[in-house]
Amino acid sequence: MRAAFYTRQGAARDVLQVGDQPTPQPGPGDVRVRLRASGVNPSDWKTRRGGFGRGLTAPLIIPHSDGAGDIDAVGAGVPDRIGERVWVWNGQWKRPHGTAAQYVVLPSLQAVHLPESVDYAAGACLGIPALTAVQAVRLAQIGSGTRVLIAGGAGSVGHYAIQLAKRRGARVITTISNEAKAAHARAGGADGTINYRTENVGERIMALTDGQGVDALIEMDLSGNAGLYPAILRPHATIVVYGTSTSEATLSALWLMQNSITLRLFLVYELLPEDRAAALAELTDLLEHGRLIHTVARRLPLEAIAEAHEIVERGAVMGNVVLDIA
Repeated sequence: MRAAFYTRQGAARDVLQVGDQPTPQPGPGDVRVRLRASGVNPSDWKTRRGGFGRGLTAPLIIPHSDGAGDIDAVGAGVPDRIGERVWVWNGQWKRPHGTAAQYVVLPSLQAVHLPESVDYAAGACLGIPALTAVQAVRLAQIGSGTRVLIAGGAGSVGHYAIQLAKRRGARVITTISNEAKAAHARAGGADGTINYRTENVGERIMALTDGQGVDALIEMDLSGNAGLYPAILRPHATIVVYGTSTSEATLSALWLMQNSITLRLFLVYELLPEDRAAALAELTDLLEHGRLIHTVARRLPLEAIAEAHEIVERGAVMGNVVLDIA
């Protein structure tokens, strides 16, 4: 099979290769997916560069955890799913071979039915961006009238989270860095936007919430934004964290305690089985009824994987970057 891979960590154009690799065969409980699209996420380039304090976990890595395609073979004990359109999650989590290839083998439960109305490129955006957004909104316990701040509303996770929060009846505020990103966030349903580069975030939050602060915060960068929390949260607010830019963060611990703030952190790769099941059920219903806007910003061939990684690493586009696999 054709696959993208690397055998050492470093810059995209220095280490990423495209060539032939053995076609995997499904074992008991597994399915093999003939991939049509592979999604590129920030964690992919960070791992390729040697981030998270981790070296290579195997001699050869086929990157990417997200993808979509068709099941073409099944292992022993798996009902006949051959021909089913699916999207996959955790394709390269704690395993060396991910979705930047013509085929991937993984446990059957990690291949989720993809409705005919959703194309493969959109399906390759679900495993990390959409599932993260679903779990974050669930943990924030957002309901009708909840005032929620979603950090980075023009990002892949943020844009899904805006849509999900609005479906629950929330009033959604989001941070952006320019007018184009503000327009993108508003297209997803945001009620208010704050340019964190030119505006005082705390003052704008108070203006938009009648001086009360937000009930919930969905946070993409704990270490970068923690200093803002006393200026934007109301007492008994909930913070849900799905990302951080550094390994340590400084928090206003006494203020958080005095105001009974709930802090919840999670990693989308490591959801509890019951949380994963609930998130998948919600996401499947949304997909089947066409209730999500998917933003595929760039589509490139597998052979252009280095360029795709560079685009995501630079943050050069709004939305997801997807590799088409011929």
